[in-house]
Amino acid sequence: MKKVVFIDGVRTPFLKSGTDYMDLMSYQLGQFAIKGLLDRTGIDVNEIDRVIYGNVISNVRTENVAREAAVTAGIPVKAPCNTVKQACISANQAIANAVDSIQLGRADVIVSGGTECTSDTPIGYTKEMRKKLFAAQKLSTPMEYAKFATTLRPNDFLPDRPSVSEFITGRTMGQDCEILAQKFGVTREEQDVFATASHTNAAKAQEAGLLNDVVPVQLPPNFTPIVKDNGVRGDSTVEKMAKLKPAFDKYVGTITAANASFLTDGATAVLLTSEDKAKELGLTPKAEIVDYAFTGGDLYEELLLGPAYSIAAVLKQTGLTLADIDVFEIHEAFAGQVLANLKALASDEWCKKQLGLDKAIGAIPMEKINRWGGSLAIGHPFGATGGRLITMAANRLHKEGGKYALLAACAAGAHGHAMIIKKYETTEQKVKNVAKNVIAAAEEKLEDLKEKIQ
Repeated sequence: MKKVVFIDGVRTPFLKSGTDYMDLMSYQLGQFAIKGLLDRTGIDVNEIDRVIYGNVISNVRTENVAREAAVTAGIPVKAPCNTVKQACISANQAIANAVDSIQLGRADVIVSGGTECTSDTPIGYTKEMRKKLFAAQKLSTPMEYAKFATTLRPNDFLPDRPSVSEFITGRTMGQDCEILAQKFGVTREEQDVFATASHTNAAKAQEAGLLNDVVPVQLPPNFTPIVKDNGVRGDSTVEKMAKLKPAFDKYVGTITAANASFLTDGATAVLLTSEDKAKELGLTPKAEIVDYAFTGGDLYEELLLGPAYSIAAVLKQTGLTLADIDVFEIHEAFAGQVLANLKALASDEWCKKQLGLDKAIGAIPMEKINRWGGSLAIGHPFGATGGRLITMAANRLHKEGGKYALLAACAAGAHGHAMIIKKYETTEQKVKNVAKNVIAAAEEKLEDLKEKIQ
């Protein structure tokens, strides 16, 4: 199969819902991201074979939002587009689908990622009102309309608010995280410490210019460039977070508005190609895709443990260990969710019982996780986060001098996803690294020889 490489990725600034993107639709955010990707990579749009995009909250006017976003961004209509939906890992699935298509030779150049505008969440009528309106389509005379009007009641006009609960269990994800935190003994303080670190790291990364995957967005009427995420609170402290009340369990709960991710609007776009095509087009990849895994779990007991299962799966598939991974980018739906997954992977008991292993997979060093901030601070546009994870992982590999990066995320339905990427090196870079290693080895032997002579 063809080797798949990640060329680059961008995103719009991630903004809290109800703020500057309030008047936009998801396709428009996707348009900004895709246009930004085209400008940054310089790819000839006629070379793009497909667009595969993630999205969760659909607007009925743009049901296949990938098409509207791509065409308005300047991608030719000859490139087919499709939208992928898998809750919070929609972009992850879109990217994985793109990887498969390129590996199998179905395409050579694919734009992927995702978009979400929770500010544009469709709010409809109740089922009873929808039934009445459906029947009203057959009305034709004034008398029939007058008779129909007498059937309407004030309650019919109340909005049918979208539910944020899991359909099968009826529980919200926050409630499930409370269960998970208690199961693994994750304390409120641990969660607040983790959440504070997310904001602190993101603020430092913003200040240092490390979040350079962000492309400016300009909106009428003043067209003032929006250049950074607006959910980052660099002044966060554990003491401030400790003052907040639990959001889901007011008696013994540990999850608050501060240690949980917030509703976010934003979009991502990434460019994936075959290695051969990248060379042909003169593109320099940032990383190559090693492998990925998707998992499903128990909706009642382990709704948010998807990352632990998928990390275990992708490590088994590749033969790598946690020690081989230099960079970890783990989606932060909740601080408690990330910490519970880390405890699961480090638990002999859990790994033996749930994975059938002889011992724990191991502990992931906290200093390797989300060093530039995560979803708790940067934000989490449901259908787009996967694009941020892979882009940030690749950028960190180059900045930190690592070899392998692992990105992982949980999603509704007790799903999980994990992917391993490897820093891409050109032939020239490989030769330089070999020479560097040879020189280092020679210098080490020389020092040993000097010690022996002395």
